[in-house]
Amino acid sequence: MRITIAGGGIGGLATALSLHAAGFDDVVIHEAAQVIRPLGVGINLLPHAVRELTELGLADRLAAIGVPTAELAYFNRYGQAIWSEPRGLDAGYRWPQYSVHRGRLQLLLLDAVRERLGAHSVRTGSRITGLRHDSDLLVGADGIHSAVRAALFPGEGAPPGNGLMLWRGTTYGKPFLTGRTMIMAGDGTQKFVAYPIGDGRQINWIAERPLDGEPPERGQWNRPADLATVVEHFSDWRFDWLDVPGIIAKAEAAFEDPMVDREPLPYWTRDDVVLLGDAAHAMYPIGSNGASQAIIDARVLAHSLATTGTATAYEDIRRPATTALQLAHRRQGPEVVLRLAHERAPGGFKDIEQVVPLAERAEIAASYKRTAGFDPTLLNERASWSVR
Repeated sequence: MRITIAGGGIGGLATALSLHAAGFDDVVIHEAAQVIRPLGVGINLLPHAVRELTELGLADRLAAIGVPTAELAYFNRYGQAIWSEPRGLDAGYRWPQYSVHRGRLQLLLLDAVRERLGAHSVRTGSRITGLRHDSDLLVGADGIHSAVRAALFPGEGAPPGNGLMLWRGTTYGKPFLTGRTMIMAGDGTQKFVAYPIGDGRQINWIAERPLDGEPPERGQWNRPADLATVVEHFSDWRFDWLDVPGIIAKAEAAFEDPMVDREPLPYWTRDDVVLLGDAAHAMYPIGSNGASQAIIDARVLAHSLATTGTATAYEDIRRPATTALQLAHRRQGPEVVLRLAHERAPGGFKDIEQVVPLAERAEIAASYKRTAGFDPTLLNERASWSVR
């Protein structure tokens, strides 16, 4: 089977590696950029995605570029603790959770593709603009502005937003809390996220609040941000353990974009075309799941093609799962605890148990893990997607 992949991002590269591992050698990635550079800022890879990369033989390389997340902690806008839980190996998973620089992960996958499939397997400066191709299958892994998706669903238009603006940046600073903690602080409308990447001294951060005025073009992740404006919005967010405006002001790089997603689709496959990753199910950046879901897509698609010869099983498994996740993210996913704590105690609290009881907090976290596919028991016991 000859397979063409549109898009050389994380999803497209993971697809090529997964197909190769499943026995498909005639695979070519077409990437629109002339050169694949390590762009972007930090992302999280949850244990279900780390499992798939581990089974692709990339565990040591991933460990070399990632910070193993030890804890996820939620706080209100005053820095008061709402909920915390261990993550990765500390939570009983058989695989870690990693915080990594998106660009370094992309280059790691690119190097592996070229090693295993050959340098000819990645064609840069080559854009797939529709459904025409000279292979047996076209995989549309070309992101939120997918040309393949647009050809399947013409007239869809720009990705819809929810009225919130995101600013993303990286800052070298002093480690906070455990030194491997991912924090989310806010009130359900305005939010600040931070976690270490790289050598652990580089802090990846995301700031979020409602848009002022008309939104800029949607879905362009590398638009420079005005740091002074962001600092002003978070000027009084100084906690005993974290100086939010100080981190923002010292950013070495920062970008802005409205928060957007895509509507769930009625189908992903048609004839000799299939969608994957953001092209299939772009979702709000809630719960640190976007890249992880694309990697899982890649593995399930390769398994489906190798065992049945079609993508039918892939869509049957992945489309309902990611649709549920897209909708959960529109309801704020596990981050709803920030909104609940603010609504019930807008001025802060003395005892979180009197505001959002432990049982409610625990069920919110557990429910999201089930929806997103990384409940620890289910993940640890699930059969592998490896074919051989």
